[in-house]
Amino acid sequence: MRSALACLLLGLPMAALAQSTGAGLFQAMDSNGDGRISEAEYVAYMSQGFYRRDLNHDGVLEPEELPGGHGKPVTLQEWQDNLRREFHRLDRHHHGYLNPQELMQPPR
Repeated sequence: MRSALACLLLGLPMAALAQSTGAGLFQAMDSNGDGRISEAEYVAYMSQGFYRRDLNHDGVLEPEELPGGHGKPVTLQEWQDNLRREFHRLDRHHHGYLNPQELMQPPR
């Protein structure tokens, strides 16, 4: 998924994400406080938007639950698979975690 859709699903406007210091977002995602964001932490944090949008809690975002009220249904598995792909695009050093600089750079 593109970052714009991720922000919409999280309820974050892109401008707010772009203007954030990065440190606050990084700390929010770094649930165990080890100074790095694992794939599991990234997926867990970014999945929050999916859960908020999934109003009937069936694990599928139906068109009416998607931004704009239209589009192809998206399952939780599809959403998280896309997040994992995005994580690996962001992990430019291929060390299995994200540092603050990697997190704040746009995906390739």
